[in-house]
Amino acid sequence: MTSPDAFVRVATARGVTTLTLDSPHNRNALSSPLMTELLAGVAAAVDDDAVRVVVLDHTGPVFCSGADLKETAAAYASGTVPAGMLGDVLAAVRECPKPVLARVAGPARAGGLGLIAAADLAVCAAEATFAFTEVRIGVIPAVISATVLPRLLPRAAAELYLTGDAFDGRRAAEIGLVTTAVPGDELDATVRRYLDSLVRGAPTALAGAKELLRRPAATDLRAELAELSALSTGYFLSGDGIEGVTAFREKRSPRWVAELDG
Repeated sequence: MTSPDAFVRVATARGVTTLTLDSPHNRNALSSPLMTELLAGVAAAVDDDAVRVVVLDHTGPVFCSGADLKETAAAYASGTVPAGMLGDVLAAVRECPKPVLARVAGPARAGGLGLIAAADLAVCAAEATFAFTEVRIGVIPAVISATVLPRLLPRAAAELYLTGDAFDGRRAAEIGLVTTAVPGDELDATVRRYLDSLVRGAPTALAGAKELLRRPAATDLRAELAELSALSTGYFLSGDGIEGVTAFREKRSPRWVAELDG
């Protein structure tokens, strides 16, 4: 059970673990306690075979305001800042073998955008706002660039990194920061539709598909095709592959779907 003093709430139902940022007093800023609990939540979801999908959610009107600047200022004397942990958080989300979906109902700033970009899918309210505000406080969006820049159109990245200007959910979708932007009253229904689709995928296949999405560009086409052909054959001959093909031919749900419905 999640502690009443937790910074991240954890709930699991029908194969979906929801990690809810619950630090509204500082707009869900990326404090050391919040990041520590988020890392633990992701790790637990990875280790739980019953979990198929992870959702990043939030309480309060703000998804995530970025670094906890109050904590950062207090840490200056030590020569370190809490933002140093952010790389571990982004890596954990990005490398999670299970699909990660971010539900963004409100504004996100700076490091919060890195978290959104690290997720495989992100659904936001069209009226939510976003901004890379780092340059306005004398720093740069360094760590989050690892997850953000592969998502963004280059011209948009230059504009938004350099100006720090805010933009809305529809622009976020246009430039690739989020998967889709919908009216706020349609947000939960849209998230549910994605989750219903994601849990239908075989766990091993979902993990394998995520690895494909992270593959670097090939320099030798024929070698790449040979490697991918062998990979494809391995999946067809795997337990999940045989079960999936058999279920399709028998017009029934594969066992990983039946387990959730049962």
